[in-house]
Amino acid sequence: MDTEKMLKAYCLKTKEKNVPMQDAVITKTSKGGYIANGHDGKGNKMAAILSETKALQAIQDGVATKGY
Repeated sequence: MDTEKMLKAYCLKTKEKNVPMQDAVITKTSKGGYIANGHDGKGNKMAAILSETKALQAIQDGVATKGY
C-alpha cells in the first residue's frame, strides 16, 4: 500500500508523530465528526480526528474502510 496516502496519527504509547495508520476504520462521532481508529503495525492502537473531506478521501483512496 502507498504510504503517501495512508492516514497518519500520533502514537501515545511510543510518543511518535506522523505514524502511518494500518487497518483504519472511519466512524462518525455523536456530534457528526469523523474519527479513524487503527494500529501502527506493532500492536499499538491509534486514533485520529479527521475533517469530512479527509475522511471521505481516505475511504475513496482505499486506505480506510467505512464503519458507519
